[in-house]
Amino acid sequence: MTLRGFGGRGARAGYAVAAFALLAALWELVKYLVPEQGLSVGGQRLLPRTTNAAMPHVWSVVTVLGERDGKSTVGATLLRTAGFTLGLALLALVLGTVVGVLLAVLMQRFAFVERGLLPYIVVSQTVPLIALAPLVAGWGGKIVIAGQPWQPWMSIAVIASYLAFFPVAVGMLRGLQAPAKASVELLHSYSASWWQTLVRLRFPAAVPHLLPALRLAAAASVIGAVVAEISTGTAGGIGRQIIVFAQQATGDAARLYAAVLAAALLGVVVTTVVALIEFALRRYSRPAGARDSGGTR
Repeated sequence: MTLRGFGGRGARAGYAVAAFALLAALWELVKYLVPEQGLSVGGQRLLPRTTNAAMPHVWSVVTVLGERDGKSTVGATLLRTAGFTLGLALLALVLGTVVGVLLAVLMQRFAFVERGLLPYIVVSQTVPLIALAPLVAGWGGKIVIAGQPWQPWMSIAVIASYLAFFPVAVGMLRGLQAPAKASVELLHSYSASWWQTLVRLRFPAAVPHLLPALRLAAAASVIGAVVAEISTGTAGGIGRQIIVFAQQATGDAARLYAAVLAAALLGVVVTTVVALIEFALRRYSRPAGARDSGGTR
């Protein structure tokens, strides 16, 4: 890796830190300038309340991590519950990626499957997740795999993968259809089979389309896992911990905001995993024409 590459990544990390610092400064500025009961005009609230129950200080959210929460601290509780949700989000990302890639390959292979299936894939994302979660949990309770009953965490993984598979399926399908007709015909002239064409031409060409889809799927898997934990009432994850701290937030919401921040950081962790995948596939990260001719087709 070149120094330029290190410098680019360092700059992006610096921008992220600066953006977080700016957000914290704006938060404190609003809390300082806006009255505690907010600002209303004509009975319509224009600015929110800035009490500690609505907008705790940034330093309160940080210092609350050291407070006791039963037998451990708030920070330790958030770390444990976030780790549980992280594992489910990564599992959902893997499941969603596998299902999305298989569907994309199937739709690329058979045009009638694409025409019949793709509209339903798009429509599937209009179903509210909060309505789907109880159904999946109820169906899962009737399933037994190798003599083992269905576990609640399995329902969470399935629900989260339901959100993750969509961008992968659409992005991968577009990538599989990206190779020029001349390239496909060239392989056919070499008597290449459909599988050989898929592996040697279509899969490499699909990588630039797959990587952005994986970023979207990573965010969707975290959101799906957190929402599924809340909807199914499954304990042990950060989603359920947000509900617990919300019920405790009578005069100070610092614990609640700390849990929300921990859930947001999960997205950063999962996105970092996707960045590692991008690094491993960096030779395919640009379209073939751009790799061969320095950006010209």
